[in-house]
Amino acid sequence: MPVTIDPIEVTFTAIRAQGPGGQNVNKVSCAVHARFDIEASSLPPHVKARLRELDDARITREGVVVLKAQQSRSLEQNKIDALRRLQELVDRASVVAPPRRPTRPTLGSQRRRLESKAKSGRTKALRGRVVD
Repeated sequence: MPVTIDPIEVTFTAIRAQGPGGQNVNKVSCAVHARFDIEASSLPPHVKARLRELDDARITREGVVVLKAQQSRSLEQNKIDALRRLQELVDRASVVAPPRRPTRPTLGSQRRRLESKAKSGRTKALRGRVVD
């Protein structure tokens, strides 16, 4: 079952966007900081734990995900973009990789390895000084 984020649990703060935009960028706060507290959220415990373990610069030591969205000139579009990126992060954390089962090398691969070692040894033995 996919884990979805409740937009009510995300705190949005309007900030001024960086980059080009002329006078508009100096007047209008259309960029968004989205803050999502992992511990206070309604996510399942295993997803919370995996989110905290992610090595991501957007997650603070306190367990708060901070995303900055400023692609669009619209505040609403930037909020939607931030929610989409946050959902992608949660989706990535909710996927549990299957456990690795240790395997043994096949008999054929063992033989090929030993044959290549023997061939390499013979080649190196022929590299010695020539004796008449």
